[in-house]
Amino acid sequence: MPAHVAESDSTPDPTGTTGTTDPLAHERAHLAASRAALRGMREDVQALDIRDVTANWVNAAVLQSQIDDRIKALADLSHTPLFFGRLDYLHAVGGELAEGADGERFYIGRRHVHDAAGDPMVIDWRAPVSQPYYQASRTSPQDVGLRRRFGYTGGELTAYEDEHLTDPAEAEHTSRLLQAEIERPRVGPMRDIVATIQPEQDEIVRSGLGGTVCVQGGPGTGKTAVGLHRVAYLLYAHRERLARTGTLVIGPNRSFLHYIEQVLPALGELEVKQATVDDLVRTGVEVRGEDEAATAVVKGDARMAEVLRRAIRSHVTAPVEPVVVVRGSRRWRVPAYEIQEMVDELLARDMRYGAAHEALPQRIAHAVLVRMEEAGEAPDDRVQNAVARNPAVKAAVKAVWPAVDPAKVVLRLLSDAEFLAAHAGGLLSEEEQKRLLWAKPARSVKTAKWSAADAVLIDEAGDLVARTHSLGHVVLDEAQDLSPMQYRAVGRRCSTGSATVLGDLAQGTTPWSTESWGEALFHLGKADAVVEELTAGFRVPREVIAYASRLLPAISPGLAAVESVRESPGSLAVREVPGGVADLDAAVVAACEESLRHEGSIGLIAADARIPGLGAALEAAGHAYLAPGEETTAASRLTLVPASLAKGLEYDYVVLDEPAAVVDGEPDERTGLRRLYVALTRAVSGLTVLHAAPLPEVLVRA
Repeated sequence: MPAHVAESDSTPDPTGTTGTTDPLAHERAHLAASRAALRGMREDVQALDIRDVTANWVNAAVLQSQIDDRIKALADLSHTPLFFGRLDYLHAVGGELAEGADGERFYIGRRHVHDAAGDPMVIDWRAPVSQPYYQASRTSPQDVGLRRRFGYTGGELTAYEDEHLTDPAEAEHTSRLLQAEIERPRVGPMRDIVATIQPEQDEIVRSGLGGTVCVQGGPGTGKTAVGLHRVAYLLYAHRERLARTGTLVIGPNRSFLHYIEQVLPALGELEVKQATVDDLVRTGVEVRGEDEAATAVVKGDARMAEVLRRAIRSHVTAPVEPVVVVRGSRRWRVPAYEIQEMVDELLARDMRYGAAHEALPQRIAHAVLVRMEEAGEAPDDRVQNAVARNPAVKAAVKAVWPAVDPAKVVLRLLSDAEFLAAHAGGLLSEEEQKRLLWAKPARSVKTAKWSAADAVLIDEAGDLVARTHSLGHVVLDEAQDLSPMQYRAVGRRCSTGSATVLGDLAQGTTPWSTESWGEALFHLGKADAVVEELTAGFRVPREVIAYASRLLPAISPGLAAVESVRESPGSLAVREVPGGVADLDAAVVAACEESLRHEGSIGLIAADARIPGLGAALEAAGHAYLAPGEETTAASRLTLVPASLAKGLEYDYVVLDEPAAVVDGEPDERTGLRRLYVALTRAVSGLTVLHAAPLPEVLVRA
């Protein structure tokens, strides 16, 4: 399976269609023609005149917005290959795309491109006819005679590599172009992996919209990329449905979201929203406080959902007086016991509190209408609505089933020990209740110093009052770090849709991180989800992942270690630095300078407490640096990363400062070792570990 380059290739063109004896020249000609066709598609959209096809300015604005989005989706990114592969089928493929003789040929790319006659020049990687590009093998060629991969430098096609799947004489080799694409230096935001998707990843990407999929994947297995590409696939396969219901990608922090934000637009998908869990729940209050870990664990416990339900329901009281409605000269009386029956029926139905609050006046009004009909009157729906708005009915509803403010309910639970005890009894211990109570109760919702966990409680209370809007599909990344209450908050956003849950149990670094996917999926409301495990690593070199995996028995016993497919001798260096802090700082700066001699991005990862000192040391040495989430460029490639923000990020070369400090920066050893595991697995090409203090015993012991 040799790779061919332009300078040395003189193999005859197998198609015979270009008259050239240079296949690479033929492929370059197809690339140029495809780019011209894409440009023509874009110009056709730009030339659309909608003046005579819209009824009013609203329709015109909506249509123009859709046209603008289409123009953006048809942009030709000069440094992004328009196609990255080719399939030569042995026979004609059924369907519109494959009319003609044997030997159908398809170029596989990021988006569909057709010529002026409507004939396809590039096939979208998500189309069914493209799937064998990822799934075909020698044991299952799927009618593919030739699979060709293309190599690019910038936007220029420079090489190709052939694999004859049905030729028994051709030896099987690892694709050098595929390996080169995986190892290509990472400068800028995360890029798509559409050219390098592996068969086990492709199966997850193309799984159906109806079911939820949970992907357990160690560092470098591509779980984040798989989740993003699954969104792109679902939008292709179910565009109309998801256009109505919406899609959302949820990440652990803004830095992570900024890092991944260009992946979907590069695949032509512009409408997918991104948010953190905090973004989802901070709709009504300002988060200005922070909980101690023990308090946050209690607030994040699933038992809080029942505490809130009880507190909300406690506002319902028994009626003590009948309702008397005066209409004209007549008085209509509904006794208290009958209103109580209505209340009991609504409570038994377990409706949302707000929905029941709206239903009760209609129930009372209906009872009045029954009396009117029995008296010989003929009231209609307008009369019932008028009775429901009658002051006597409104007063009765206010007394029996009053409107509630979710934030005020949570405020009272955290401020009033008696109110909390009344509704947490049998659920939370006295010690847990004490942890929840504020030392200094807030006077109002606006003045309260709400924490992130409080906002989740308010979101839960809000859903008990009024149903949260559900989306068609949600991707939840770094899911192992969520509390049960946070899972519930996300689950509400896809209660009638599906989800892709991504994470690694070994990288759980919050005090409330989940111990099993079964537990997490239960709280998410997706207990029937399929759990897939990715164990083949494509990002982290074998030496590096083997070193980091020494921590697994201590942080996640029983979890399979990642088996990296990448051999990179010399990719790991562990150096002890004698002396004090100043000597360690100097050694770290020198290691960064050494890494900067290589091509690609550099990440200096350290315990959060060490960041200010290392920043000062870099500045003193004349090195500018970026913060996590800021985009690396050819001129600015060094990022200073607090260990708490390293999750989900990747760099070509990583310098890790003082592992013991990373561990000590967490509230307990297990969480600290998990944080260290994350930091050790961010490197794509090389990792340098520097330490003055002794390394954690588990690393040395192994």
